[in-house]
Order: sequence, then C-alpha cells, then structure tokens
Amino acid sequence: MRVDPCFFCGRPSWPSKGITFMRNDGKSFRFCRSKCHKNFKMKRNPRKLKWTKAYRKNAGKEMVVDSTLQFAARRNVPVRYNRELFQKTLKAMERISEIRARRERVFYKKRMAGKRAREVASARKLVADNEHLLPRLRGSEKRRLAELAAEGVDTDEVERQMLESKRKARAFGGETRRVRMLVDGGVEEVTETTGGGGVHDEDDGFEDEEDDDMDTD
Repeated sequence: MRVDPCFFCGRPSWPSKGITFMRNDGKSFRFCRSKCHKNFKMKRNPRKLKWTKAYRKNAGKEMVVDSTLQFAARRNVPVRYNRELFQKTLKAMERISEIRARRERVFYKKRMAGKRAREVASARKLVADNEHLLPRLRGSEKRRLAELAAEGVDTDEVERQMLESKRKARAFGGETRRVRMLVDGGVEEVTETTGGGGVHDEDDGFEDEEDDDMDTD
C-alpha cells in the first residue's frame, strides 16, 4: 500500500481518501482534503502558508538534512519477493523510526533553546514600561492598612515596607526566588526558572542524545 504525500501541505494522503486531480497533460495531484485542493486551484504558494510542510521546512522548524530521511525517497525499482528480506526491512523500518524520532526531539530542543529566557525578558520589559498601570497593593493588604489606621498606627511606613518587600520578591512566569546559604556565612539570592514541577535546564540531555545517535549509526 503506497501512501502518497499531499501535493500542497505534505501530509500523508491515504488510499481511497482525499482528492485526486488529473490535469490535461496527464499529471496527477494528490490532496489530503478539500482545503488543500481549493488552495491549489487558487494558485496559492504553499511556502507562504504557515500550516504547510513546505513553510515549516523553509523556516527551519523541521529537520530537513538527515540520513534517516533518505530512506523515505521513492524507489521505482522492482525487487523479487524474498521473505527474509521482507522481515529485515520491517525491523529496519522500526529502528529507523525510533532514531528519527529521537533526532527530531534533539532538533526541537536545540531550536527552542533560550526561548524561556527571551519570554521572561520581554515580560520584564512589558511590566517595566507599564508599571504605572499595575495595582500597588492587594485587597487584603489594603484591609490590613485600614485596620492599622483604625488602631491609630502610622500606615505610611507599613505601606513602604510592603512595597519594598514586593519589589524584592517579584518573579515572572515560572521563576522562583530562593536564598542560598554560603559556606563563609553569607547569603546569596538565586532565581530559578521552573517548568513542569522542576528546575528547567535548557542544555540538559543534548550530549546524551547525540552520543546515542553516534552509537546507533
């Protein structure tokens, strides 16, 4: 069973599914759905539409240059049926799929490296530019100041301490501020970026993945 890719978006077009368009010169075009067929008839360029494979490859969002992708090339060479060759081919297909999936994960990690830091930097800039729009105190803090004012306590100093403590403990997104005790008795403040319940390390696992690929090749 041959599964041809869609001529427009690149998705697999399964037999008896999708649309086949035959041109007057005899060339056939396979489309996985009517959306791709309509865009093809409107003469749109698939490299300019973000939901197509051509756009993602052109933008560097997918792995294009790799040895495992060469096995997917079409080979119109007739081969005599051999049971042993057929079994070896099936095992090789499974192993190649595993290697390709692992390499795609490594490619994605390298491509997304530093994204969290850029998002935090843009969030900091946005908050710094529009800090005058943010509320200075929460509702519970305002009620506490009202209770202290009713008791006759000077609330200016208390409000200043609240704002100072909030400014020191401010964190964005998944950041966590921790205080680390040093050996010499000092104190160091550390900002950790967490993701999925733990500390996020962008470079973690890159070398191991590449070493595994070197061994399997």
